[in-house]
Order: sequence, then C-alpha cells, then structure tokens
Amino acid sequence: DEDDDDQDDHEVPLVNVKRHVLSKVIEYCKHHVDSPPKEITKPLTSADLSKLVSDWDAKFVNVEQELLFELILAANYMDIKPLLDLTCAKVASMIKGKSPEDIRRTFNIENDFTPDEESQVRDENKWCEDS
Repeated sequence: DEDDDDQDDHEVPLVNVKRHVLSKVIEYCKHHVDSPPKEITKPLTSADLSKLVSDWDAKFVNVEQELLFELILAANYMDIKPLLDLTCAKVASMIKGKSPEDIRRTFNIENDFTPDEESQVRDENKWCEDS
C-alpha cells in the first residue's frame, strides 16, 4: 500500500523535548522493547539504585542532574511510565537517607527559611524524620 511508505515521512513534533534528550529516550525504549523493566519497589529499599534495577538501567540514569531532570520531563510528556519511574527513582535514591542540608547541597537549593521558620517546619514534620 502506497500510504504505508508515506508513514515514514511524517514528523511528530516534540517541541518540549530536546534532541539529545530524545536520543536518550529512544536508547531506553530500544533497550527495553523486548525486555520490559521490572517494576521498581516503592518506597525504595536502598539508596543504591543498582540494587533495585538492572545494571543497564542504573548506568543509564547515571547522568548529569540537568539531563536527569530533562529525562523526567520527557518521560512524563511522552507518557513513558517505566522511564519516568526509573528517573524518579534515581532522584529518590539521591535523597534517601540524607539530611535537608545534604539535599540542598546535592540539588543546589538555597535555604530561604529563617532559623525560626526552619525550626517550626522541623517541629511540624518530626514524624518524617522518625521513619
């Protein structure tokens, strides 16, 4: 059928996804086309992602933070749930077991709380630190 030949010529605009990010998304999809990734247990049982996912997946998300967050946005925009789960698990593993100060340093987040505000937030959320 002649229409089938034309299908390869159609463009799908992904204005929200940069070329280098799309290349990574395609790499992920090609790798998992015949071997879907196993579901990631939540909450994470380890901060070491390689204990929770395949070696290939752990290496795949071992990237600069900027690319990691772009992959999260692309996976969400393109509705690729396993990739979204993997990239979010990577971020969660970067946070797991760290103090708020360590998390701020890891993600370059400025602490804009006054000491009183910070104390109040800590008191209100003491239950988080106990788990």
